[in-house]
Amino acid sequence: MTKAATVVWGDGVDQLGAFIGKRRVGTLALTPEGLAAFEYDGGWLRGGFSISPYSLPLRAGVFMPEVEPFGGLFGVFQDSLPDGWGALLLDRMIREHGGDPARVSPMTRLAIVGSGGRGALKYEPEIAQNAPEQAMPDLDRLADECRRILDDTPASGDLDELYKLGGSSAGACPKAYVRVDGAPWLVKFPSSVDPPDVGAMEYAYSLAAGDCGIRMAPTQLFESRMCAGYFGSARFDRDANGAGIHMVTASGMLEVSRRLSLIDYGHLFQVTRDITGDDPEQAWELYRVTCFNVFAHNQDDHLDNFAWLCADGRWELSPAYDLTYSTSFGGEHSTTVGGHGNPGIDDVVDLAGNVGLPRSEALRVAGEIEARCKALLVEVGRG
Repeated sequence: MTKAATVVWGDGVDQLGAFIGKRRVGTLALTPEGLAAFEYDGGWLRGGFSISPYSLPLRAGVFMPEVEPFGGLFGVFQDSLPDGWGALLLDRMIREHGGDPARVSPMTRLAIVGSGGRGALKYEPEIAQNAPEQAMPDLDRLADECRRILDDTPASGDLDELYKLGGSSAGACPKAYVRVDGAPWLVKFPSSVDPPDVGAMEYAYSLAAGDCGIRMAPTQLFESRMCAGYFGSARFDRDANGAGIHMVTASGMLEVSRRLSLIDYGHLFQVTRDITGDDPEQAWELYRVTCFNVFAHNQDDHLDNFAWLCADGRWELSPAYDLTYSTSFGGEHSTTVGGHGNPGIDDVVDLAGNVGLPRSEALRVAGEIEARCKALLVEVGRG
């Protein structure tokens, strides 16, 4: 595979270089069947790591993805693409530049995202130049711009600014990447279906999760003249210098769409054991998050809401994120616990025993988290 030529908006992209920092990880090349084949670079093979341990082990040769579920991409590259709000902005940007979103391939979308995606992976050639995070903008003004985009009102929103701020983000609600005291943060705005206290509620959840011993990135509730405040979180996929840290979601790692409720927390424990070297502290971290999601009524616990980070070849669970009150389709958790969509304390303790955690300690931890979550639900008016 050879390096791709420079492209412009509207061109079909048939080859991309994938990089982490200044190091070339490998090359993606479009096959006649529309699949994005991948091959590691020789230099990366000599000193890098597998960017997706199950699908792309660190070895020479060309890897071929399946058509589904990611349109011919491997999951680790799908993770670089926006969904929800970010996908809405990207589609509108494509139309603004004279393109048809339905005809823009995943490979071309990666070129548009370029260096602006989650984690450390970036793609060259880059079609759209991504701007660095801005100093804190007027959040109320941005929230209003986002609302007008969502409402599809005439002459709605400053599309260029909104795309630069959050066009590569994932998740349903509008977001903006900003800088707080020089560090990169993510700030969320209400979606069209969110209650007005959604930011304050997620902030309360982040504090409660910390009380439960769950590792979180720093969080803050930013003031608003229009609502109870906007929830913000420091970006855990960036280091102290702002450089990307490699990140793979459970969806990307397992090559399963987050829209399919096929996965159990037991699968997440298995992945964690496989890639972290059977580290018991990692298992306890995941167990605490499992308990919190069950007892705090976070049913939107889909596969994009779990991730692993890899720095210097060492994998670990990411800090927990997207913890808030939510009701999923059918009133059941998106990820089951021992096959149960509406699990209770017996189910989480059974899961702990099945993954090798001492049941007596698991019961104590579950009881403490359940008690804190009961108080949390009363605090946010959901008890």
